[in-house]
Amino acid sequence: MKNKIVVLGSSNTDMVIKSERLPVPGETILGGTFLMNAGGKGANQAIAASRLGGDVTFICKTGNDFFGHQSIDLYGKENINTDYIFNDDKSPSGVALISVDRNGENCIVVAPGANLSLNKSDIDQAKDAIVNAGLLLMQLEIPVETVLYSAQIAKKHGVKVFLNPAPAQPIPTDLISMLYMITPNKTEAESLSGIKVSDWKSAKCAADKIFELGVSVVVITLGSMGALVKDVDKYYEIPVTDKIEAVDTTAAGDTFCGALCVGISEGMELPEAVRFANKAAGISVTRMGAQSSIPYRKELD
Repeated sequence: MKNKIVVLGSSNTDMVIKSERLPVPGETILGGTFLMNAGGKGANQAIAASRLGGDVTFICKTGNDFFGHQSIDLYGKENINTDYIFNDDKSPSGVALISVDRNGENCIVVAPGANLSLNKSDIDQAKDAIVNAGLLLMQLEIPVETVLYSAQIAKKHGVKVFLNPAPAQPIPTDLISMLYMITPNKTEAESLSGIKVSDWKSAKCAADKIFELGVSVVVITLGSMGALVKDVDKYYEIPVTDKIEAVDTTAAGDTFCGALCVGISEGMELPEAVRFANKAAGISVTRMGAQSSIPYRKELD
């Protein structure tokens, strides 16, 4: 069924400390609140899509350890198809160390572990899930060659390929040409376009440059401003309509991407799907944690 969503990406366990401010190099800060929960950009996006109404299959690789087994159990409880979660006996599951300040800003260090061993042979085993989907959503916390290989399979079979280009890094031009949609934030848009993004006008200029690389639709997320959309020759400024006090922005971008894919899979027009995604991301920043902050569909209706 072409409304199925396949998310291919990373699975991590997040260890989060919230304190008054972020430490500077060499500094120790006493006091703070500790949380540990499942994360990883791929897993976050899969859970967001599932909670918001999507029919989701998640492709990832974990270690043969407590964190990996715990993550798989969690994904099953989130109504995600876990048939294509692979196991690496040689590497630990991915872990992220996250610091969050009183304003909700964060800094993150990731030890990818088994995420980096997700390879082409794994994708060959998951090929049926990809070719029978309506869209494939990926990020860049797994090997780029695996992302490219998966995009080639999806493109060949008429599956729309979505890329959230995070964390920011060089992207092969042949991968960009496979994409239906790319969803960079301001920093990632600047990296891709070479243009400093500070407002709607500069976001449009950056979107033009990214579009020239060969992708059909560019959606630049602008934090509290909202999102700028370039759909071939059309532009849409989609502002955030609700006033929000951010507590933790850790999974906001992932929530946006998962929600956007749900909207597209349900046949929403692109501006409507982006407004839906803005609303979901807005709810997520009012809560601590990654997956613990992702809303359910009933909270948006």
